Amino acid sequence: MKKLLGLLGIAVLGGALTLGGYKMFFNDTVIIERTVPEKTQTVQTNYNPTFTRNSTAIAAAAIDFTLAAEKSLNAVVHVKNTAIRTQKNPFAELFYGNGSGTRKFEQVGTGSGVIISSDGYIITNNHVIDSANEIEITLNNKKKYKAELIGTDKENDIALLKIETEIDLPYVPFADSDTIKVGEWVLAVGNPYNLTSTVTAGIVSAKGRDLEGNTAIDSFIQTDAAVNPGNSGGALVNTRGELVGINTAISSKTGSFVGYSFAVPSNIAKKIVDDLLEYGAVQEAVIGIRFSPVDNDKIVGVKIVGVEEGQGAANAGLQKEDVIVKVNNVKITKFSELRGQLTAKRPGDFVNITVEREGKLVTKNVKLSKKVKRFISKTFNWELKDLSKNELKKNNINNGVKIINTGERESKDSLKNFIITKINDQEIETADEAVKILENVAQSRYSIVIEMINTDGEKERLRFR
Repeated sequence: MKKLLGLLGIAVLGGALTLGGYKMFFNDTVIIERTVPEKTQTVQTNYNPTFTRNSTAIAAAAIDFTLAAEKSLNAVVHVKNTAIRTQKNPFAELFYGNGSGTRKFEQVGTGSGVIISSDGYIITNNHVIDSANEIEITLNNKKKYKAELIGTDKENDIALLKIETEIDLPYVPFADSDTIKVGEWVLAVGNPYNLTSTVTAGIVSAKGRDLEGNTAIDSFIQTDAAVNPGNSGGALVNTRGELVGINTAISSKTGSFVGYSFAVPSNIAKKIVDDLLEYGAVQEAVIGIRFSPVDNDKIVGVKIVGVEEGQGAANAGLQKEDVIVKVNNVKITKFSELRGQLTAKRPGDFVNITVEREGKLVTKNVKLSKKVKRFISKTFNWELKDLSKNELKKNNINNGVKIINTGERESKDSLKNFIITKINDQEIETADEAVKILENVAQSRYSIVIEMINTDGEKERLRFR
């Protein structure tokens, strides 16, 4: 027993000596590391550590769409277009007599519209109501009204309607579409697939967008808000519920939304509405230039390659080779943006146009001129104009129109400045009439015989097949 206790004492003493020696020579803390799985953190992608609690709340409120939706839902309507079509069966006409093969039927189309005044004026797309015999408006409260067509602008695809009601209607106020920015939130409100009161959200993807193959409208607002068939004519509004555009088109190979939609800017739409109410027709303004894309990488804008004598640009001192970079402090990078600014103006208005000239910026105050209507036959690639009384007297004729431009380079065989007097034995009085006849006969694929007076005053008959 004494032997066992002695061994235990020696062991305890050895351990103490060992620990004391370790503490003497290695007086550092011993750390034992181990890996412990940590809980995964979720971090918002818009996290910014400089935001305070109040600024975060303000940012969240800034993208709250409920106010804009409430303001616009009751002001966007369903538009029903009923057209009466006539269909003929040539075999029934042949065997059973004239009129027996004729059948009339209704064709119905639908779209959207936006109430823009409390007394019932409604804006929509021209293609929504085109060729309509009857237009019916359904409000968001399901009440139906017959609409009167006040006027249309086919070129910009805008139409103005009017309904008579016993109460003041909710409406969407116009915003200044020039101030909207790429990346700004917008709502598309309409009636896709006959689903009433549908709201979708997106951002402004681009401005001044021109669509390839669409020569009529080239100053769209492009968004990624979902727009589908039936949304045409509906409202594009900002987060304050103000109208920034009229939804018009989608880019799609399937007929349904695949990512982008396009709207006519509100400034253009408002100007068209004002013209239709005041004049009954759209007043188109031009500055009187010929243009081309800029071929200089250092300059962005619209290059002037010629000015029309007696028009605003020439009178204000704009010159060939000037590059337009701003209109009323709105930056211009391409012609579609320039046209968008001009479409929102009237003849007689003044605009400040800033050009880059020999490395310097020059600003001119330009009075806009009225656009002269052009008469162009796309089939023949001719531009025609009416003859003045003096021109008729000089050529000793009673009627006719002049070919003032052709699509080919001038040569000895050019028809430029020839005068058309007859088309297929029909006397021609106006350039408008001549273009319609040329296009109709060309589409029917009949041969065309055109009587002309050449530049030497001699009569010629030309046959086209």
